[in-house]
Amino acid sequence: MAAAAAASTAASPSSGGGGSSTASPSPPGYSVDVRIFLVVITAAMAISFGVGVAFGPTTAAELAAARTMAAQQQQRSLLAAQEAVAAAGVGGVGGVGGDTANKSLSAGTKMVQQPRRLPTDHAVELGARVRNLNEKHVNYEKPSYEDLGDGTIVQRASAHDSAGGFDDDDEHLPQGQHLLVDIKNVNAEFLNSESRLADAMVSVVESAGLTLLSYHCHSLSPAGVSCVGVLLESHISFHTWPEEGVITLDLFTCGPKPLLPVIRDIEAKFGLPRLKANATATAAANPTKDDYEEVKSQWAHELRGFRHPQGRKNNYLDDQSDLAFWVTGEMDMEVKKQIVSTESPFQRIDIWDILDMDDTPSHQDGIKHNLTPDDPRWLTNEVASPERLLFLDGTLQSMSESEREYHEALVHPAMFAHPHPERVAIVGGGEGATLREVLKHDTVTEAVMIELDEMMVDIAKEHLPFMSDCSDLVGSAPSCFDDERATVLYEDGRAYFFDKYGPSAAEKTEEEKFDVIVLDALDPEDDAEIADKLYTDDAFLTALYRSMSDDGVLIIQVGTAPSIHDPRADLGVYARREKMFKLLEGHSETAAMFVYEEAHCGFLEPHSFLVVCKSDGCRKRWYAESDEIDFAIYERILDTKSSEPALVHFDGSTQRSYQIPPRAWETVYCRREPEPFECAYRGLDLTKEIHEFDWGDEEENSFEVKVTKGPDGKNEPRVYAATDDIKKGDYIMASDLAASFTVSDDSLDNLKKNTELVGTGRVTVIENLLEYVDRHGHRSIAPGSSTNYVEVGGSFMIRRSDNEAEVNIGKWIPTHPSGKIPVYSPVYERRMRSFDVFLVATRDIEEGEEIVKPVNLWA
Repeated sequence: MAAAAAASTAASPSSGGGGSSTASPSPPGYSVDVRIFLVVITAAMAISFGVGVAFGPTTAAELAAARTMAAQQQQRSLLAAQEAVAAAGVGGVGGVGGDTANKSLSAGTKMVQQPRRLPTDHAVELGARVRNLNEKHVNYEKPSYEDLGDGTIVQRASAHDSAGGFDDDDEHLPQGQHLLVDIKNVNAEFLNSESRLADAMVSVVESAGLTLLSYHCHSLSPAGVSCVGVLLESHISFHTWPEEGVITLDLFTCGPKPLLPVIRDIEAKFGLPRLKANATATAAANPTKDDYEEVKSQWAHELRGFRHPQGRKNNYLDDQSDLAFWVTGEMDMEVKKQIVSTESPFQRIDIWDILDMDDTPSHQDGIKHNLTPDDPRWLTNEVASPERLLFLDGTLQSMSESEREYHEALVHPAMFAHPHPERVAIVGGGEGATLREVLKHDTVTEAVMIELDEMMVDIAKEHLPFMSDCSDLVGSAPSCFDDERATVLYEDGRAYFFDKYGPSAAEKTEEEKFDVIVLDALDPEDDAEIADKLYTDDAFLTALYRSMSDDGVLIIQVGTAPSIHDPRADLGVYARREKMFKLLEGHSETAAMFVYEEAHCGFLEPHSFLVVCKSDGCRKRWYAESDEIDFAIYERILDTKSSEPALVHFDGSTQRSYQIPPRAWETVYCRREPEPFECAYRGLDLTKEIHEFDWGDEEENSFEVKVTKGPDGKNEPRVYAATDDIKKGDYIMASDLAASFTVSDDSLDNLKKNTELVGTGRVTVIENLLEYVDRHGHRSIAPGSSTNYVEVGGSFMIRRSDNEAEVNIGKWIPTHPSGKIPVYSPVYERRMRSFDVFLVATRDIEEGEEIVKPVNLWA
């Protein structure tokens, strides 16, 4: 039918050309009934189909041969159409080589046009294009380089799987690993040679311990090669752009053998450098290392398919792991260099250097490279230093650019919550940075670091030396591990405390106990068996308490901070953290707990920490003013040889930012069941009225002041409801009470001492102030607080009474049902000032009735 159609086309009049033509008369034809024509055609098709079934190919080989012939016929038709278009002057083979490439081909070889690439002369992207290639070729119909194998079914040895540390059954699951590698600045002749590329592919497959079944390479025009290798495990494929010096490679395996070690081999086998565009003829003839461009690569790895959840969780390269998120899964990185990848007897340890494409120089980079203000390199990554990341079991632990912020936030709030820390214990902290921060306090006489993994410490000393660098501290050693105050024990921290401070251990003296304990282990939300033993074992927590002095402070890093969208804490991923919190809250020796966040640790979300105190007195130091903390830093922190501050992040103002827990902690806390009592007082009740005292505006003034004789005969002011009835729960003089000033116990003590100076006579003003504070001030309801609130508005004139019948106002938040403030409550910590000053009507108060408060209102 195709031939008939062609003949019909040839016989038809041409529609092209110019001029007019006269239609010739039609020759006489034959009249055929269309019904007869359709019957004949249908019968012919049926007969053809029957003959094909009876005498056509029946075996698999014959069917495959038939399909091949059909495909070749289809391809010949396509190429014939291309040649026809080319003969008509449309299109043609463009680019380098052109007709020369056609002439160099053997007879019968056909050419396929590769899509034209746009010039990429931008040196930042791919460098200069190669204009002259020694090898021009194209072959589409048949692979020019291939190895079809012998068809033998290959059985993989079981030892091949066990060596990777994976289950034999892994290879049978619908899952795999995918590795993508892009390399640029590669030699053009190499990228244009099927044989050399095929050799490199075979070498990579062999060195990776994979099994190559066959491979196929096609050369393209004007340049480039596409290859695919069929593996027993899956496939390897790549495509090259010789002019641009680029190759992109894709390796997928269904087996369990790790692919990350293959990356270096791929870079070595395929990363042959090309000469610089400006290389001289002499350099081209006898090039040196400096005459070549730097070969650059970027790659990404991910787990593919459908894995069992436990299998994904246990794989340190799972896309939910930090290592995959920060390093292996990211393609667009300027630097991605593996420094350490090993397994200790206890954990997997990975250290990487990374530099993002859009990173810019740090302050130290600018100093190092003498960057001037107008230097354009401030806006590029040309002189930016890579960041070094530490991962344990795939979880990000530390980042070189932000580890000081993290470790200062971990250590110093707890250290300054203790009046004079001498003995400090560190559980974990194998990098040495926690030890470094502890040793900055001159009060410390001994720092005991209990680390299970000695290999981790050795690796940190070699590859993370900046984290244990004490060389700038006056009186310390170059390495913090060698400081005479430091003791490093390589043992299980949990067993250490059980053995020395557990229920069966002898009672220790105060001198043998620790003033501060830093729990610098894995995050509570990490799904590891050891996390349960550290954070949810009441016996272990009791051993910690037994090891702490009377003023002891425990600091725990508790992982990612919550958000207001989190579910009830015991239901979500932070269930273990919630269980630990409740164990600590219920422990008889817990006096106070403070949670805080630090957003500058380098992690994607703020990191959170928990300080636990055995003494109420720690509350006073926790809520110290910023100048008090700054003075304590000045007195306690060691001097440096460089005269630079020993602390780069923590100071008094930083501590002030830690004192009020963020709103999300309160929100999640109040999702507990049953809801904590104080959660009903997270804001003023907008349905209630506020009754103010206003001296100058009678219409707005809700109260009237009358002067009467007191029991001692002196005139006393009394306050009455003046214009309106006051409903139960309405707020009394809120503005005046909010204006109360605060004074600390220390300030009052200093004032009292001033009045006792000999030879100065009476200090009337100070004495009157002290008398006023004593009469109209009250201490915060928070246990251990040293803050006093002094009323200065109309509220100070309200009469006190011990007769409950006449008392009609009281504290906004009633006394907690337990009789004391909870040791942990973000609600109280966030709203303590409001709870310390605001008053409400405890019953309905009629117009003209006197306002009376109880004598022991703030007791």
